[in-house]
Amino acid sequence: MDQILLITLNGLTLAAVYFLVASGLTLIFGLMRVITMAHGTSYLLGGYVGYTIAKATGNWFLGALGAAVAIGVLGLFIHQVLIRRFQDDDMRVALITLGVSLIGTDLMLATFGGTATQVPVPDELQVASVAIPGVGSYPVLRLLVLALAIVIGVALALVITRTRFGSIVRAGVDDSRMTAATGVNVRLVFAAIFVLGSALAALAGVVGGTLFPLLPGQDGVFLLYSLVVVIVGGMGSIPGAALGAALVGLVSQFALVYAPTYSLVLTFALMVVVLAVRPQGLMGRAA
Repeated sequence: MDQILLITLNGLTLAAVYFLVASGLTLIFGLMRVITMAHGTSYLLGGYVGYTIAKATGNWFLGALGAAVAIGVLGLFIHQVLIRRFQDDDMRVALITLGVSLIGTDLMLATFGGTATQVPVPDELQVASVAIPGVGSYPVLRLLVLALAIVIGVALALVITRTRFGSIVRAGVDDSRMTAATGVNVRLVFAAIFVLGSALAALAGVVGGTLFPLLPGQDGVFLLYSLVVVIVGGMGSIPGAALGAALVGLVSQFALVYAPTYSLVLTFALMVVVLAVRPQGLMGRAA
């Protein structure tokens, strides 16, 4: 029983990182109907930027803020300069962002090398733990990551459901052409969502880089898992991204313990089953 609770907590804290990456992607995917292949690059580059700032200043929060701002600006550049003119051409946008991803991967390898790094946090927090009934001693850092993801998820859900900007985003997800016909500058909304999605990926990179080492290749790994989360949860849905992240995190952690040989198979089997039973995702809307 203790082991099951421990695996569940580990799955949820891993899901917190998946959610932070996927929440931005689900909005971009849902609104623009294109897959930005550079989302994983935003994750890893955000982690490296956060690592650099946090190491120089000794302040984790400054690293997270700097990474979110820097990658948000980079996202704005990618959208405005590289893909805005081709926004309605799904294939071209996907290929352009794939090129950005490949270039980014090589540049990060050249700049930061292939050695694993980790975003620094105060030593006291790194070793702090708390006793949880049924689990025993558990790292406080992991619980803080879970709490941060919950706070950001609730904030995003409130923005999407309770503000005019959120209404425009939801309308754009449902029918971008009709939304544009009402006078809304959908292209400006696209740009804002791209910036927000990139900033969230960067924040996820800093959070993920605090729990796990930052390594070349993680951009592709987190892009893949965030796509699974979006497909399982339903594109354009923040609650769907939270549910999808929780399922993917739990399945992958339980599979790693009880069936490590088939951990990847079981994780992607989850996506296949959801696609077969509910193609729009668990909380997505049918087209």
